[in-house]
Amino acid sequence: MKLVLLLVIITFATSIGCQSYAKTKEREIDKPNILYIILDDLGYGDVGFNGQDKILTPRIDQLAKEGIVFTNHYAGAPVCGPSRAVLMTGKHLGHCTVRGNPRWSLSGNPVDIDSTDVTIAEELKRAGYATAIIGKWGLAENLSHGRPNQQGFDYFYGFNRHLPAHHYYPEQVYRNEELISIEGNVTVEKKGQYITDLFTQEAKEYIRQVAKQEQPFYLHLAYTTPHYELTIPAERKALYQDKDWPLREMKAGHYLNDKNGHVTYASMVSDVDRQIGEVLDVLDELKIAENTLVVFTSDNGHEYDLLTDEFFNSNGDGRGRKRDLYEGGIKVPFAARWPKQIAPNTTSSHVSAFWDFLPTVCEITGLEPSDNGIDGLSFLPALTGNAKEQEQHNYLYWEFNESKGPLQALRKGDWKLLRFVAQNKVELYKITTDMSEKQNVAEQFPDKCKELLVILNEARTTHPQFPLTKRSNPYKKKK
Repeated sequence: MKLVLLLVIITFATSIGCQSYAKTKEREIDKPNILYIILDDLGYGDVGFNGQDKILTPRIDQLAKEGIVFTNHYAGAPVCGPSRAVLMTGKHLGHCTVRGNPRWSLSGNPVDIDSTDVTIAEELKRAGYATAIIGKWGLAENLSHGRPNQQGFDYFYGFNRHLPAHHYYPEQVYRNEELISIEGNVTVEKKGQYITDLFTQEAKEYIRQVAKQEQPFYLHLAYTTPHYELTIPAERKALYQDKDWPLREMKAGHYLNDKNGHVTYASMVSDVDRQIGEVLDVLDELKIAENTLVVFTSDNGHEYDLLTDEFFNSNGDGRGRKRDLYEGGIKVPFAARWPKQIAPNTTSSHVSAFWDFLPTVCEITGLEPSDNGIDGLSFLPALTGNAKEQEQHNYLYWEFNESKGPLQALRKGDWKLLRFVAQNKVELYKITTDMSEKQNVAEQFPDKCKELLVILNEARTTHPQFPLTKRSNPYKKKK
Protein backbone atom coordinates (compact mmCIF):
# COMPACT_ATOMS: atom_id res chain seq x y z
CA MET A 1 0.00 0.00 0.00
CA LYS A 2 2.86 2.35 0.91
CA LEU A 3 4.56 1.54 -2.39
CA VAL A 4 1.38 2.33 -4.34
CA LEU A 5 0.97 5.61 -2.44
CA LEU A 6 4.60 6.51 -3.14
CA LEU A 7 4.13 5.86 -6.85
CA VAL A 8 1.01 8.04 -6.88
CA ILE A 9 2.91 10.88 -5.16
CA ILE A 10 5.84 10.57 -7.58
CA THR A 11 3.49 10.50 -10.57
CA PHE A 12 1.60 13.56 -9.29
CA ALA A 13 4.80 15.47 -8.54
CA THR A 14 6.20 14.64 -11.96
CA SER A 15 2.97 15.74 -13.60
CA ILE A 16 3.03 19.07 -11.71
CA GLY A 17 6.69 19.51 -12.60
CA CYS A 18 6.00 18.89 -16.29
CA GLN A 19 3.08 21.30 -16.23
CA SER A 20 5.26 23.90 -14.51
CA TYR A 21 8.01 23.41 -17.10
CA ALA A 22 5.49 23.64 -19.92
CA LYS A 23 4.15 26.90 -18.49
CA THR A 24 7.68 28.22 -18.13
CA LYS A 25 8.46 27.37 -21.76
CA GLU A 26 5.18 28.94 -22.81
CA ARG A 27 6.12 32.15 -21.02
CA GLU A 28 9.54 32.11 -22.71
CA ILE A 29 7.89 31.82 -26.11
CA ASP A 30 5.36 34.54 -25.30
CA LYS A 31 7.94 37.10 -24.18
CA PRO A 32 7.56 39.83 -26.76
CA ASN A 33 10.30 41.37 -28.80
CA ILE A 34 10.69 45.01 -27.78
CA LEU A 35 11.47 47.77 -30.27
CA TYR A 36 11.91 51.15 -28.61
CA ILE A 37 12.16 53.99 -31.13
CA ILE A 38 13.30 57.32 -29.74
CA LEU A 39 13.83 60.52 -31.74
CA ASP A 40 16.01 63.45 -30.72
CA ASP A 41 14.40 66.86 -30.00
CA LEU A 42 11.08 65.98 -31.63
CA GLY A 43 8.28 68.04 -30.10
CA TYR A 44 5.02 66.73 -28.66
CA GLY A 45 3.15 68.44 -31.50
CA ASP A 46 5.46 67.40 -34.33
CA VAL A 47 3.49 64.24 -35.19
CA GLY A 48 0.11 63.93 -36.82
CA PHE A 49 -1.42 61.89 -34.01
CA ASN A 50 -0.88 64.89 -31.72
CA GLY A 51 -2.32 67.42 -34.13
CA GLN A 52 0.52 68.34 -36.50
CA ASP A 53 -0.99 69.61 -39.75
CA LYS A 54 2.07 70.72 -41.75
CA ILE A 55 4.56 67.87 -41.35
CA LEU A 56 3.45 64.48 -42.70
CA THR A 57 4.11 61.48 -40.42
CA PRO A 58 1.88 58.74 -41.90
CA ARG A 59 3.79 55.68 -40.64
CA ILE A 60 4.12 56.95 -37.09
CA ASP A 61 0.45 57.94 -37.12
CA GLN A 62 -0.49 54.48 -38.37
CA LEU A 63 1.53 52.93 -35.54
CA ALA A 64 -0.40 55.09 -33.09
CA LYS A 65 -3.72 54.13 -34.68
CA GLU A 66 -2.86 50.45 -34.40
CA GLY A 67 -2.10 50.83 -30.71
CA ILE A 68 -2.36 53.33 -27.88
CA VAL A 69 -1.40 56.96 -27.43
CA PHE A 70 -0.36 58.27 -24.01
CA THR A 71 -1.32 61.94 -23.71
CA ASN A 72 0.57 62.56 -20.45
CA HIS A 73 3.96 60.98 -21.03
CA TYR A 74 7.06 62.81 -19.85
CA ALA A 75 10.74 62.65 -20.75
CA GLY A 76 13.36 62.14 -18.10
CA ALA A 77 14.81 65.63 -18.57
CA PRO A 78 14.52 68.65 -20.89
CA VAL A 79 17.84 67.74 -22.55
CA CYS A 80 19.27 64.59 -24.05
CA GLY A 81 21.90 63.02 -21.78
CA PRO A 82 20.09 62.95 -18.44
CA SER A 83 16.81 62.07 -20.13
CA ARG A 84 18.36 58.94 -21.63
CA ALA A 85 20.03 58.05 -18.33
CA VAL A 86 16.67 58.28 -16.56
CA LEU A 87 15.11 56.06 -19.21
CA MET A 88 17.85 53.45 -18.93
CA THR A 89 17.95 53.24 -15.12
CA GLY A 90 14.39 53.85 -13.97
CA LYS A 91 15.50 56.68 -11.65
CA HIS A 92 14.31 60.27 -11.97
CA LEU A 93 16.64 63.27 -11.87
CA GLY A 94 16.62 63.44 -8.09
CA HIS A 95 18.36 60.06 -7.89
CA CYS A 96 19.90 59.43 -11.32
CA THR A 97 23.67 59.26 -11.84
CA VAL A 98 23.57 61.62 -14.85
CA ARG A 99 21.69 64.84 -14.07
CA GLY A 100 23.03 67.12 -16.77
CA ASN A 101 24.55 67.16 -20.23
CA PRO A 102 28.36 66.85 -20.59
CA ARG A 103 30.40 69.69 -19.05
CA TRP A 104 27.41 71.07 -17.12
CA SER A 105 28.69 69.30 -14.01
CA LEU A 106 30.27 71.30 -11.17
CA SER A 107 33.78 70.33 -12.29
CA GLY A 108 33.03 70.80 -15.98
CA ASN A 109 33.89 67.17 -16.61
CA PRO A 110 31.30 64.80 -18.10
CA VAL A 111 29.52 62.33 -15.84
CA ASP A 112 28.57 59.01 -17.41
CA ILE A 113 26.17 56.29 -16.48
CA ASP A 114 27.85 54.25 -13.72
CA SER A 115 28.92 50.62 -13.55
CA THR A 116 26.62 50.21 -10.53
CA ASP A 117 23.58 51.39 -12.50
CA VAL A 118 21.29 48.62 -13.72
CA THR A 119 20.00 49.34 -17.20
CA ILE A 120 16.98 48.08 -19.10
CA ALA A 121 19.35 46.01 -21.23
CA GLU A 122 20.88 44.36 -18.17
CA GLU A 123 17.45 43.53 -16.81
CA LEU A 124 16.33 42.02 -20.10
CA LYS A 125 19.49 39.95 -20.35
CA ARG A 126 18.29 38.25 -17.16
CA ALA A 127 15.10 37.41 -19.01
CA GLY A 128 16.97 35.80 -21.90
CA TYR A 129 16.84 38.70 -24.37
CA ALA A 130 19.27 39.60 -27.11
CA THR A 131 19.95 43.31 -26.72
CA ALA A 132 21.08 46.02 -29.12
CA ILE A 133 21.29 49.78 -29.39
CA ILE A 134 21.55 51.47 -32.76
CA GLY A 135 21.96 55.23 -32.90
CA LYS A 136 22.69 57.74 -30.17
CA TRP A 137 23.78 56.47 -26.77
CA GLY A 138 25.35 59.64 -25.36
CA LEU A 139 26.10 58.17 -21.93
CA ALA A 140 29.79 57.33 -22.41
CA GLU A 141 31.59 60.64 -22.89
CA ASN A 142 34.60 59.21 -21.05
CA LEU A 143 34.57 56.02 -23.14
CA SER A 144 34.89 53.89 -20.01
CA HIS A 145 32.30 51.98 -17.96
CA GLY A 146 29.44 53.89 -19.61
CA ARG A 147 29.91 52.19 -22.98
CA PRO A 148 26.84 50.24 -24.19
CA ASN A 149 28.66 46.90 -24.29
CA GLN A 150 29.48 47.44 -20.61
CA GLN A 151 25.84 48.24 -19.84
CA GLY A 152 24.06 45.12 -21.01
CA PHE A 153 23.96 45.59 -24.79
CA ASP A 154 25.21 42.73 -26.94
CA TYR A 155 25.46 44.94 -30.00
CA PHE A 156 26.06 48.66 -30.53
CA TYR A 157 26.28 50.79 -33.64
CA GLY A 158 26.31 54.55 -33.27
CA PHE A 159 27.52 57.42 -31.09
CA ASN A 160 28.93 57.09 -27.58
CA ARG A 161 29.35 60.84 -27.27
CA HIS A 162 27.17 63.88 -27.92
CA LEU A 163 29.19 66.14 -30.23
CA PRO A 164 29.75 63.58 -33.00
CA ALA A 165 26.00 62.92 -32.94
CA HIS A 166 25.36 66.53 -33.99
CA HIS A 167 26.25 65.74 -37.60
CA TYR A 168 24.50 63.64 -40.22
CA TYR A 169 27.57 62.78 -42.29
CA PRO A 170 29.95 61.58 -39.57
CA GLU A 171 33.28 60.20 -40.62
CA GLN A 172 33.35 57.65 -37.81
CA VAL A 173 30.94 55.72 -35.61
CA TYR A 174 31.32 52.91 -33.12
CA ARG A 175 30.51 49.33 -33.88
CA ASN A 176 30.59 47.74 -30.45
CA GLU A 177 33.96 48.78 -28.95
CA GLU A 178 35.59 49.70 -32.26
CA LEU A 179 35.59 53.16 -33.82
CA ILE A 180 35.09 52.53 -37.53
CA SER A 181 35.34 54.84 -40.53
CA ILE A 182 32.40 55.51 -42.85
CA GLU A 183 33.80 55.36 -46.34
CA GLY A 184 33.31 58.51 -48.40
CA ASN A 185 31.94 60.70 -45.63
CA VAL A 186 33.15 64.30 -45.30
CA THR A 187 31.33 65.95 -42.41
CA VAL A 188 31.97 69.61 -43.22
CA GLU A 189 30.97 69.14 -46.86
CA LYS A 190 27.93 67.06 -45.95
CA LYS A 191 28.99 64.35 -48.37
CA GLY A 192 28.69 60.59 -48.20
CA GLN A 193 26.21 58.35 -46.42
CA TYR A 194 23.42 59.96 -44.41
CA ILE A 195 23.57 58.57 -40.87
CA THR A 196 19.80 58.12 -40.60
CA ASP A 197 19.99 55.72 -43.55
CA LEU A 198 22.78 53.77 -41.88
CA PHE A 199 20.83 53.47 -38.63
CA THR A 200 17.84 52.14 -40.54
CA GLN A 201 19.94 49.64 -42.49
CA GLU A 202 21.56 48.42 -39.29
CA ALA A 203 18.19 48.08 -37.54
CA LYS A 204 16.64 46.08 -40.38
CA GLU A 205 19.66 43.79 -40.63
CA TYR A 206 19.79 43.29 -36.86
CA ILE A 207 16.12 42.29 -36.72
CA ARG A 208 16.56 39.86 -39.60
CA GLN A 209 19.56 38.23 -37.96
CA VAL A 210 18.26 38.07 -34.41
CA ALA A 211 14.88 36.72 -35.56
CA LYS A 212 16.72 33.54 -36.59
CA GLN A 213 17.66 32.92 -32.95
CA GLU A 214 15.34 31.27 -30.48
CA GLN A 215 15.23 34.21 -28.09
CA PRO A 216 13.34 37.50 -27.92
CA PHE A 217 15.16 40.76 -28.66
CA TYR A 218 15.26 44.30 -27.33
CA LEU A 219 16.30 46.86 -29.92
CA HIS A 220 16.80 50.44 -28.76
CA LEU A 221 16.65 52.45 -31.99
CA ALA A 222 17.80 55.98 -31.18
CA TYR A 223 17.65 58.21 -34.24
CA THR A 224 19.36 61.61 -34.06
CA THR A 225 16.60 63.25 -36.13
CA PRO A 226 15.64 66.11 -35.91
CA HIS A 227 18.41 67.41 -33.62
CA TYR A 228 20.55 70.21 -35.04
CA GLU A 229 22.36 70.20 -37.49
CA LEU A 230 19.39 70.52 -39.80
CA THR A 231 20.34 68.91 -43.08
CA ILE A 232 19.02 66.29 -45.47
CA PRO A 233 19.78 65.25 -49.07
CA ALA A 234 18.23 67.79 -51.43
CA GLU A 235 16.07 65.28 -53.28
CA ARG A 236 14.27 64.40 -50.04
CA LYS A 237 12.87 67.92 -49.73
CA ALA A 238 10.43 67.41 -52.58
CA LEU A 239 7.40 67.11 -50.30
CA TYR A 240 7.88 70.65 -48.99
CA GLN A 241 10.13 72.45 -51.46
CA ASP A 242 7.27 74.16 -53.28
CA LYS A 243 5.22 75.04 -50.21
CA ASP A 244 4.33 78.68 -49.81
CA TRP A 245 6.14 78.81 -46.47
CA PRO A 246 8.09 81.81 -45.19
CA LEU A 247 11.87 81.40 -45.23
CA ARG A 248 13.48 80.89 -41.86
CA GLU A 249 17.11 81.23 -42.80
CA MET A 250 19.45 78.97 -40.83
CA LYS A 251 23.08 79.83 -40.31
CA ALA A 252 25.98 77.40 -40.34
CA GLY A 253 28.55 77.13 -37.56
CA HIS A 254 29.16 74.11 -35.39
CA TYR A 255 25.83 72.96 -36.78
CA LEU A 256 26.17 72.79 -40.57
CA ASN A 257 22.53 73.68 -41.18
CA ASP A 258 20.84 73.84 -44.57
CA LYS A 259 19.60 77.35 -45.33
CA ASN A 260 15.83 76.81 -45.49
CA GLY A 261 14.87 75.82 -41.95
CA HIS A 262 11.15 75.07 -42.32
CA VAL A 263 11.57 72.89 -45.40
CA THR A 264 14.57 71.06 -43.97
CA TYR A 265 12.99 70.39 -40.58
CA ALA A 266 9.76 69.07 -42.08
CA SER A 267 11.67 66.96 -44.59
CA MET A 268 13.83 65.40 -41.87
CA VAL A 269 10.82 64.42 -39.78
CA SER A 270 8.95 62.97 -42.75
CA ASP A 271 12.04 61.13 -43.90
CA VAL A 272 12.63 59.44 -40.56
CA ASP A 273 8.91 58.60 -40.51
CA ARG A 274 9.42 56.76 -43.81
CA GLN A 275 12.43 54.94 -42.44
CA ILE A 276 10.61 53.91 -39.28
CA GLY A 277 8.03 52.45 -41.62
CA GLU A 278 10.73 50.39 -43.32
CA VAL A 279 11.78 48.94 -39.96
CA LEU A 280 8.17 48.10 -39.10
CA ASP A 281 7.78 46.44 -42.50
CA VAL A 282 10.58 44.03 -41.59
CA LEU A 283 8.57 42.89 -38.57
CA ASP A 284 5.69 42.11 -40.93
CA GLU A 285 7.99 40.47 -43.45
CA LEU A 286 9.34 38.12 -40.77
CA LYS A 287 5.86 37.56 -39.30
CA ILE A 288 6.97 38.69 -35.84
CA ALA A 289 4.97 41.94 -35.61
CA GLU A 290 2.22 40.26 -33.59
CA ASN A 291 4.61 39.43 -30.77
CA THR A 292 6.57 42.69 -30.83
CA LEU A 293 5.95 45.64 -28.54
CA VAL A 294 6.84 48.80 -30.48
CA VAL A 295 7.20 52.09 -28.62
CA PHE A 296 7.66 55.48 -30.25
CA THR A 297 8.71 58.63 -28.38
CA SER A 298 11.19 61.53 -28.18
CA ASP A 299 13.94 62.31 -25.67
CA ASN A 300 12.72 65.83 -24.78
CA GLY A 301 10.84 68.79 -26.20
CA HIS A 302 11.56 70.47 -29.53
CA GLU A 303 14.31 73.02 -30.15
CA TYR A 304 13.56 74.24 -33.66
CA ASP A 305 10.21 76.03 -33.47
CA LEU A 306 10.53 79.63 -32.28
CA LEU A 307 8.34 80.43 -29.30
CA THR A 308 7.97 84.04 -30.45
CA ASP A 309 6.97 83.00 -33.98
CA GLU A 310 5.67 79.45 -33.90
CA PHE A 311 5.27 77.83 -37.29
CA PHE A 312 4.83 74.11 -36.66
CA ASN A 313 3.30 74.43 -33.18
CA SER A 314 5.82 71.81 -32.12
CA ASN A 315 4.90 71.92 -28.44
CA GLY A 316 1.17 71.47 -29.08
CA ASP A 317 -0.73 73.17 -26.27
CA GLY A 318 2.34 73.24 -24.05
CA ARG A 319 4.50 76.17 -23.04
CA GLY A 320 8.22 76.35 -23.71
CA ARG A 321 10.56 73.95 -25.45
CA LYS A 322 13.84 72.08 -24.94
CA ARG A 323 15.68 73.28 -21.78
CA ASP A 324 12.41 74.32 -20.13
CA LEU A 325 10.64 72.50 -17.33
CA TYR A 326 7.37 73.78 -18.70
CA GLU A 327 5.34 71.17 -20.57
CA GLY A 328 6.93 72.02 -23.92
CA GLY A 329 10.31 70.95 -22.63
CA ILE A 330 9.42 67.65 -20.99
CA LYS A 331 6.10 66.37 -22.34
CA VAL A 332 6.77 64.10 -25.31
CA PRO A 333 4.82 62.10 -27.89
CA PHE A 334 4.24 58.46 -26.97
CA ALA A 335 2.58 55.68 -28.95
CA ALA A 336 2.80 51.92 -28.48
CA ARG A 337 1.64 48.94 -30.52
CA TRP A 338 1.45 45.33 -29.38
CA PRO A 339 -1.19 43.35 -31.28
CA LYS A 340 -3.56 41.25 -29.14
CA GLN A 341 -2.26 42.95 -26.00
CA ILE A 342 -2.92 46.63 -26.74
CA ALA A 343 -6.31 47.56 -28.15
CA PRO A 344 -6.00 49.57 -31.37
CA ASN A 345 -7.03 53.20 -31.69
CA THR A 346 -7.00 53.85 -27.94
CA THR A 347 -5.68 56.63 -25.73
CA SER A 348 -4.68 56.89 -22.09
CA SER A 349 -4.35 59.98 -19.92
CA HIS A 350 -2.25 58.03 -17.41
CA VAL A 351 0.57 60.24 -16.11
CA SER A 352 3.80 58.39 -16.88
CA ALA A 353 7.47 59.15 -17.46
CA PHE A 354 10.70 57.71 -18.83
CA TRP A 355 11.63 56.18 -15.50
CA ASP A 356 8.58 53.92 -15.77
CA PHE A 357 9.79 51.96 -18.76
CA LEU A 358 12.30 49.77 -16.89
CA PRO A 359 9.73 48.42 -14.42
CA THR A 360 7.25 48.04 -17.29
CA VAL A 361 9.53 45.72 -19.26
CA CYS A 362 10.35 43.89 -16.05
CA GLU A 363 6.66 43.21 -15.46
CA ILE A 364 6.18 42.16 -19.08
CA THR A 365 9.00 39.63 -18.79
CA GLY A 366 8.17 38.37 -15.29
CA LEU A 367 11.09 40.02 -13.51
CA GLU A 368 11.39 42.00 -10.33
CA PRO A 369 13.66 45.04 -10.88
CA SER A 370 17.16 44.36 -9.58
CA ASP A 371 17.43 47.77 -7.91
CA ASN A 372 14.73 48.35 -5.32
CA GLY A 373 15.58 52.05 -5.33
CA ILE A 374 14.07 52.86 -8.72
CA ASP A 375 11.44 55.57 -9.00
CA GLY A 376 9.43 54.08 -11.84
CA LEU A 377 6.07 52.32 -11.80
CA SER A 378 5.10 49.80 -14.44
CA PHE A 379 2.54 51.24 -16.85
CA LEU A 380 1.67 47.83 -18.28
CA PRO A 381 -1.93 48.00 -16.98
CA ALA A 382 -2.46 51.35 -18.72
CA LEU A 383 -0.91 49.97 -21.92
CA THR A 384 -3.22 47.00 -21.96
CA GLY A 385 -6.40 48.85 -21.04
CA ASN A 386 -6.59 47.85 -17.36
CA ALA A 387 -6.82 51.38 -16.01
CA LYS A 388 -8.37 50.27 -12.71
CA GLU A 389 -5.28 48.20 -11.94
CA GLN A 390 -2.83 50.98 -12.83
CA GLU A 391 -0.74 52.27 -9.94
CA GLN A 392 -0.39 56.05 -9.85
CA HIS A 393 2.64 58.16 -9.08
CA ASN A 394 2.61 60.17 -5.89
CA TYR A 395 4.61 62.76 -7.82
CA LEU A 396 6.96 63.28 -10.80
CA TYR A 397 10.21 65.21 -10.32
CA TRP A 398 12.69 67.02 -12.58
CA GLU A 399 15.60 69.40 -12.16
CA PHE A 400 17.73 71.32 -14.62
CA ASN A 401 20.91 73.31 -14.23
CA GLU A 402 22.09 74.87 -17.46
CA SER A 403 21.95 78.60 -18.23
CA LYS A 404 18.35 78.97 -17.07
CA GLY A 405 18.97 77.02 -13.89
CA PRO A 406 18.95 75.89 -11.31
CA LEU A 407 15.33 74.86 -11.78
CA GLN A 408 13.13 72.20 -10.21
CA ALA A 409 9.68 70.95 -11.13
CA LEU A 410 7.18 68.66 -9.48
CA ARG A 411 3.90 67.31 -10.80
CA LYS A 412 1.51 65.87 -8.25
CA GLY A 413 -2.00 65.04 -9.37
CA ASP A 414 -3.65 68.13 -10.80
CA TRP A 415 -0.83 70.42 -9.72
CA LYS A 416 2.56 71.37 -11.08
CA LEU A 417 5.10 73.44 -9.17
CA LEU A 418 8.19 75.09 -10.66
CA ARG A 419 10.94 76.42 -8.41
CA PHE A 420 13.47 78.95 -9.70
CA VAL A 421 16.16 78.33 -7.12
CA ALA A 422 18.44 81.34 -7.67
CA GLN A 423 15.50 83.76 -7.70
CA ASN A 424 13.82 82.09 -4.69
CA LYS A 425 10.61 82.07 -6.73
CA VAL A 426 7.92 79.49 -7.39
CA GLU A 427 5.15 79.13 -9.95
CA LEU A 428 2.09 76.95 -9.47
CA TYR A 429 -0.25 75.67 -12.17
CA LYS A 430 -3.44 73.61 -12.17
CA ILE A 431 -1.96 71.54 -14.95
CA THR A 432 -5.05 69.44 -15.74
CA THR A 433 -7.00 72.55 -16.74
CA ASP A 434 -4.09 74.81 -17.70
CA MET A 435 -1.65 72.66 -19.65
CA SER A 436 -0.34 75.81 -21.36
CA GLU A 437 0.78 77.05 -17.93
CA LYS A 438 -0.59 80.53 -18.46
CA GLN A 439 -2.14 81.12 -15.04
CA ASN A 440 0.39 81.13 -12.20
CA VAL A 441 -1.80 80.59 -9.12
CA ALA A 442 0.96 80.48 -6.51
CA GLU A 443 -0.40 83.53 -4.67
CA GLN A 444 -3.93 82.09 -4.55
CA PHE A 445 -2.80 78.73 -3.14
CA PRO A 446 0.10 79.35 -0.72
CA ASP A 447 -0.67 76.22 1.30
CA LYS A 448 -0.48 74.05 -1.82
CA CYS A 449 2.88 75.64 -2.65
CA LYS A 450 4.19 74.83 0.83
CA GLU A 451 2.95 71.24 0.58
CA LEU A 452 4.63 70.71 -2.78
CA LEU A 453 7.85 72.41 -1.72
CA VAL A 454 8.22 69.91 1.12
CA ILE A 455 7.97 67.06 -1.40
CA LEU A 456 10.29 68.88 -3.80
CA ASN A 457 12.99 69.19 -1.16
CA GLU A 458 12.70 65.51 -0.25
CA ALA A 459 12.62 64.28 -3.86
CA ARG A 460 16.35 64.44 -4.47
CA THR A 461 19.56 63.11 -3.01
CA THR A 462 22.68 65.23 -3.15
CA HIS A 463 25.13 64.66 -5.99
CA PRO A 464 28.65 66.14 -5.74
CA GLN A 465 28.70 66.98 -9.46
CA PHE A 466 25.16 68.34 -9.71
CA PRO A 467 24.41 70.72 -6.85
CA LEU A 468 21.57 73.16 -7.33
CA THR A 469 23.87 76.16 -7.76
CA LYS A 470 24.25 78.74 -10.52
CA ARG A 471 26.89 77.89 -13.12
CA SER A 472 28.23 79.65 -16.19
CA ASN A 473 28.02 78.17 -19.66
CA PRO A 474 31.05 75.89 -20.09
CA TYR A 475 30.69 76.00 -23.89
CA LYS A 476 30.85 79.78 -24.14
CA LYS A 477 34.19 81.00 -25.44
CA LYS A 478 36.07 83.20 -23.00
CA LYS A 479 37.38 86.51 -24.35
